[in-house]
Amino acid sequence: MDVLSDVVGTARTGRPHSARVTHTAPFGRWFPATSAAGFHVALQGGCWVLPSGAEPIRLGPGDVVFFPTGAAHGIADDPATPLVPAPASPGAARYGAAANGRAPATVLLCGAYLLDRAAAHPLLRDLPEVIHLPAGPGRHPELRTAAELLGAELRDPPRPGADAMLPALLDLLLLHILRAWFADRRADAGGGWAAAPHAPHVSAALRAIHADPGRPWTVEELGRRARLSRAAFARRFTRLVGRPPLAYLTWWRLTTAARLLRTGDAPVAAIARQVGYASPYAFTHAFKRQYGTPPGAYRTAGRAS
Repeated sequence: MDVLSDVVGTARTGRPHSARVTHTAPFGRWFPATSAAGFHVALQGGCWVLPSGAEPIRLGPGDVVFFPTGAAHGIADDPATPLVPAPASPGAARYGAAANGRAPATVLLCGAYLLDRAAAHPLLRDLPEVIHLPAGPGRHPELRTAAELLGAELRDPPRPGADAMLPALLDLLLLHILRAWFADRRADAGGGWAAAPHAPHVSAALRAIHADPGRPWTVEELGRRARLSRAAFARRFTRLVGRPPLAYLTWWRLTTAARLLRTGDAPVAAIARQVGYASPYAFTHAFKRQYGTPPGAYRTAGRAS
């Protein structure tokens, strides 16, 4: 089981959206804080990204900026340009077309992913508010390719298959953004989730848990998977992951159950068995402790929203 794919698949909800946006100077747009994770990719030209309470970031061709928590920020041709609210619908955000036959100053690829914050994995919660991935020779070529494919797909007019292509490309872009950030962090990751995917002993145990959360894992068995003694494994896992092995297992079981309740129609008893609970009563008690509501009510509330 690929832990990163599992994490993103659990947290992602709804349908992501994006737009190819053309600006001509002067321009300044303000994006208020939101529950969605947003991104901007410079396809042509450049601009400034103005995070709230942080230093401006220069965005050049091929650069990517990602806001995992939906932090408020501005986009402008110059940090001194006044900011006006961005259009509410990214799909309608085609403004600032070239004037007087001049080439557009800046073309951006903008979009957002809806995330279930109640199901947010620590890997996502450990990300900084702003991730800047500069372009450069040999830097993250797959990320650049994914952005170019998405940008080409958003050109007018829509091409056949666009309804299926766009969500797939957006998911691809998100995974490449996260891959690129973790790759950049690998050299200096001293602990936490930035280091966990690259720690062979811990990652082996994480893959085992994610592959079969319903299995009655013990610390000893997970330690054998990690090729460490029980005590050494427990210490290393807790230091990097932030929870002891069995506490993480319980949390991931219930997070998986929440996704199954939200996206499927399986009976509660069947979901309980699937994630490793011997009885619906024990499952309901644990689920209510983590989510504050019984499984049936959680499912009903999710479908009503």
